[in-house]
Amino acid sequence: SPRISFARSSRRSMGANGPPSGTAASSSSSSATAGAGGGAAQKPWLFVGLGNPGRMYKGTRHNVGFEMIDAIAEAEGISVSTKQFKSMVGKGLIGDVPVMLAKPQTFMNASGESVGQLVSYFKIPLNQVVLIYDDLDLPFAKLRLLPKGGHGGHNGMRSVIHHLKQSRDFPRLRVGIGRPTGMMGAIGFVLRAFSKEEQEVLDSTFLRGLQAVRIMLLEGFNKSATFVNTPAPQPPENVEEMKIT
Repeated sequence: SPRISFARSSRRSMGANGPPSGTAASSSSSSATAGAGGGAAQKPWLFVGLGNPGRMYKGTRHNVGFEMIDAIAEAEGISVSTKQFKSMVGKGLIGDVPVMLAKPQTFMNASGESVGQLVSYFKIPLNQVVLIYDDLDLPFAKLRLLPKGGHGGHNGMRSVIHHLKQSRDFPRLRVGIGRPTGMMGAIGFVLRAFSKEEQEVLDSTFLRGLQAVRIMLLEGFNKSATFVNTPAPQPPENVEEMKIT
């Protein structure tokens, strides 16, 4: 049965600048429980990383969505190991907010098949469905968080919008991968693995993304968007520096 249960996980690490673990998530909690009076169950947030399944695609530019989900899962102690609706899914809590982490296994261009089913079955409001994916039009390792928008030519997002009945009213966290240089085409570029040096830079971006997710859930989307879309200070060198006290 695909019924969901949210258990508190043992958090390993997270942003030091975010609210402490016990802080009430006033703005995000109110959105998550909007219209659900009388002690109704809080709807989870769904974070979906887009990518391609299989070892041959691991570490490629097109799979940064998967990598961001892995970073969130590791930091919050959430196991993304259950197969549901054509996706690998993990469930847990960030602070006191229930979340689902998902990595569709349909291959990129059919990602919406999984996302549409997850959203429909669990009745998740679209303003709590956050898509995370690569973007050629953003400089490498830069993040951009928006409350809604189009697909921007990204085939995974095109599929998601199609399976959400053409709705574009859901948040998205874009991860910049830059544009290819020379004669390399876009398809070859997005399926190319990062160099060791590039991965080290990207790891700092994932740390910033982790903090953005926590701010989103515990302080609200607008604060998270301001944090993400404002030029970043010097990033921390490792997850331990972002540990909650």
